[in-house]
Amino acid sequence: MAEMHTGVGRQRGAQPWPRPRRIATLSVHTSPLHQPGTGDAGGMNVYILEVARRLAEANVEVEIFTRATSGDLPPVVEMAPGVQVRHITSGPLEGLTKEELPGQLCAFTAGVLRAEASRPPGHYDLIHSHYWLSGQVGWLAKERWGVPLVHTAHTLAKVKNAQLAAGDRPEPKARVIGEEQVVAEADRLVANTRFEARDLIDRYDADPTRVSVVQPGVDLARFRPAPGDRSAAARQARRRLGLPVDGYVVAFVGRIQPLKAPDVLIRAIAALQERDPALADQVTVVICGGPSGSGLDRPTALIELAAKLGVTDGVRFLPPLTGDDLPALYRAADLVAVPSHNESFGLVALEAQACGTPVLAAAVGGLVTAVRDQVSGVLIDGHDPVDWARALGNLLPNRALRSVLARGAEQHARGFSWDRTVEGLLGVYGEAIAAHRTRLAADLVGDAALSCSW
Repeated sequence: MAEMHTGVGRQRGAQPWPRPRRIATLSVHTSPLHQPGTGDAGGMNVYILEVARRLAEANVEVEIFTRATSGDLPPVVEMAPGVQVRHITSGPLEGLTKEELPGQLCAFTAGVLRAEASRPPGHYDLIHSHYWLSGQVGWLAKERWGVPLVHTAHTLAKVKNAQLAAGDRPEPKARVIGEEQVVAEADRLVANTRFEARDLIDRYDADPTRVSVVQPGVDLARFRPAPGDRSAAARQARRRLGLPVDGYVVAFVGRIQPLKAPDVLIRAIAALQERDPALADQVTVVICGGPSGSGLDRPTALIELAAKLGVTDGVRFLPPLTGDDLPALYRAADLVAVPSHNESFGLVALEAQACGTPVLAAAVGGLVTAVRDQVSGVLIDGHDPVDWARALGNLLPNRALRSVLARGAEQHARGFSWDRTVEGLLGVYGEAIAAHRTRLAADLVGDAALSCSW
């Protein structure tokens, strides 16, 4: 495999890579202004928001293009100094599913091109697109503007379809083709982990020399252990959120859809009830999030499942949390469960660990990187509720082991930061710009030679 970034920018000889002055960030289907945990808003929103803020702090201006979904929002919002969110009217001002959005790509692309046309030539130095829909727009914009395209997939259809949850809908062929096109056309592809990089190369025939690994980060100032006694802090957080002060709390945080597999956690509690009723009676499962994707088909499915399995009294549902409430939930929990069928990285796992809470996660995708097995949490092969019940039964009563994992979780999370992510991205941007300039220079020499031959 080609040399890949691991979050640290590189240099050519003694000269640093060129740095962009201004970046056009494309996020068609979801805005960084949206609340993570509902609709299509999730880890990608957090990624775009945190990276944009820190790029601006590094004197790189960022303009984020996203689809307008409300007439109440102004055309342009200053999200932070040096960061603007531009709402492009494309289709109805309402939520559209990702399956409906390809029909609006022409309108969205036109809005992006018009915005650039009103600027002086060369306004943007680079395009960074997120998710395949944005990559389709970026592919055209890079040709029109004459700048390089950097693309981050965040999730890949071929990987999702290979690890599909029971009853979930496979990603359509149109998306697979669209991803293949973007992979072929992008100047650089940013993968969250080496596993994602391998998927791009093996499943999508990506050029290994154009693939770089830059790991996402976590806001270590916001997500951190509470000062003082951990148990006292957990009780305080539980009171704040209206959770039982005594007993055990296991939390799931994320969008409610089959891909994220919150049903596995509910089924695991039912299995634990059969295995160890006394322990199961002390456990409260918290499901924090809103319905999304195919989960919208049955928004009450988890409530019905808990009732069917007879564990309703042990399950609490919370809406997506904002501000200090989300770190409070992580601190309130004895364990955070991430049973997803696929994750390109798993920011929830990293946030929980940064708060000093061990994570119980499926051994899939980026979770193998985000969670250090037996050090910051426990990875489980597969989604059998009996296996998850066994892990809960081993961990919850063992306070000494959980304390060791809590210390390991905090230490592991310290190795990830958004500043480190941005440093790596700036290295990728510099590579893309330098390679683009080299190609332009070669084309000019070729044109001059052709003219002389006449």
